[in-house]
Amino acid sequence: MSEGGQRYLALRYIQYLVLPSTNIIVRLLGFWASLYVTLILMSPSVSRKSTAVFICNIAQADMLVGYSIFYAIIQDVLKIIISSYFQSTWRQNSQIANIHVSSHLLSCVNLEAFLITFLSLETYHIRMVRSAKMASKIIWITVTTECFHYQMECLKDLDISSLSIHKQVLLLLNFCYGATKLLKSLIYPIELFLRIFNVYLFYNMYFTELS
Repeated sequence: MSEGGQRYLALRYIQYLVLPSTNIIVRLLGFWASLYVTLILMSPSVSRKSTAVFICNIAQADMLVGYSIFYAIIQDVLKIIISSYFQSTWRQNSQIANIHVSSHLLSCVNLEAFLITFLSLETYHIRMVRSAKMASKIIWITVTTECFHYQMECLKDLDISSLSIHKQVLLLLNFCYGATKLLKSLIYPIELFLRIFNVYLFYNMYFTELS
């Protein structure tokens, strides 16, 4: 892994575990750093390892913050075309996707480091670039589905019952609303578990290095 990738990964761990920030300047700087790291990792000179795959996906997730910044800048223009609730939900979903994709991928990097430290030979066959790409793809699909359900809540502002919509479509919308409520109730426990899981792995590796 390149030195720039290592520094970027260390900063993302600090931000994830200690210093989450919503400051637009910090987010903008993070966006440019993510773009820079993505370009570095796409270079042919960078070794193709599973960790590099995870870091590249983390950087791509961080670039989603650029969309929220973009919508914030042109907010007055979009008000004419799109409802303010739809717009704010879209911007919020880009931030949710960034946070959730990054946290899951950081957990993958942490788990990989743990396996290398304690079960290097036994887990070599699963610590491949193919597995990293598959895990990253599953995480992206899962989070995209989550954000889709959140975005569907915008339809609650419309008087759907007065529209001539097929009954099956209404049932699908009601299912999406129910799934959204379930997701919101599960997100906090999952995120809390991931933080505890990451801290556990980190301290196990840290004390192993000291001993």
